[in-house]
Amino acid sequence: MLLWLSEWLAGFYTGFNVFQYLTLRAILGALTAFLVALMVGPSMIRNLTLNQIGQSVRQDGPQSHLSKSGTPTMGGVLILIAITASTLLWSNLGNRFVWIVLIVTLLFGFIGWVDDYRKVIHKNPQGLKAKEKYLWQSIIGLTAALVLLYTAQSSAEMQLIVPFFKNLVFILPAWLFVLLTYFVIVGSSNAVNLTDGLDGLAILPTVLVGGALGIFAYVTGHVNFSNYLGIPYVAGAGEVVVFCGAIVGAGLGFLWFNTYPAQVFMGDVGALALGAALGVIAVVVRQELVLLIMGGIFVMETVSVILQVASFKLTGRRIFRMAPLHHHFELKGWPEPRVIVRFWIITVILVLVGLASLKIR
Repeated sequence: MLLWLSEWLAGFYTGFNVFQYLTLRAILGALTAFLVALMVGPSMIRNLTLNQIGQSVRQDGPQSHLSKSGTPTMGGVLILIAITASTLLWSNLGNRFVWIVLIVTLLFGFIGWVDDYRKVIHKNPQGLKAKEKYLWQSIIGLTAALVLLYTAQSSAEMQLIVPFFKNLVFILPAWLFVLLTYFVIVGSSNAVNLTDGLDGLAILPTVLVGGALGIFAYVTGHVNFSNYLGIPYVAGAGEVVVFCGAIVGAGLGFLWFNTYPAQVFMGDVGALALGAALGVIAVVVRQELVLLIMGGIFVMETVSVILQVASFKLTGRRIFRMAPLHHHFELKGWPEPRVIVRFWIITVILVLVGLASLKIR
């Protein structure tokens, strides 16, 4: 929106051309989202508290979590407001990738909102039934995959890149592209949701991975950089860096209130949306496998749940004291802040490894 305004104003004063630069708009997008989150956060937390929209806590979980009962939840709405406002202000709204990423994020956020609403307002601990939730996630994920498929403008948008190997690049057939895209979006959404169990545990890794994907988006959408680095050039993908900047800003703004001890939780409305956002961005910039590396914490949490369930059904025994994995370490005696910070440190390392794949090929 402001990009169009700056283009018009540049006719009167050429200094407004500075807003054509992606890097500047990404920075402004991050700052705008951060400020929106800081400004909206206190009033939203008050309203959530007044309306008794609080978190329910599992009785079979760590005893230290019982004090969290009643803490305002559904704070992910704050993140979505900040991301949407910043994206609409600073992105090129004529770019198809911007709309695809934004709409997928908001639709997954709506699924999470319905789930949270049923849990909190209707006092239904189950919220959306698992099958019902997965159905809607699947519909949106498949639709996004088909839109990306039928709007693709070059074979570069269908490539699968194996990180660290220069010549391992595959052109995916249409059916495999759709299937991969579907699993990346839906899988990433649920993985972030499973990770969101401690104060700030999910949001900072999301910020770090989102910021790193912004770097990938910038170089993927720049013909010279992409050629130099030996990655596919996807025309228009660079504009997604503004959205990534908005994720970083909104995430940091939310972390201001979500850091231990949390004043608000994001709920499914935030976790499902942010996970889907990371997934669809990774598809746009053709870095699905790098997302698997950088989002290693999300992967570990998901795998721990799968292994726990499979082990119990097959042998009657549990591998971990409790799943997801962060609860296992809590029950081993780790204080919550130690679990959180160590998981953050692991994410920093994994993000650096993922970024190294740009050059080490």
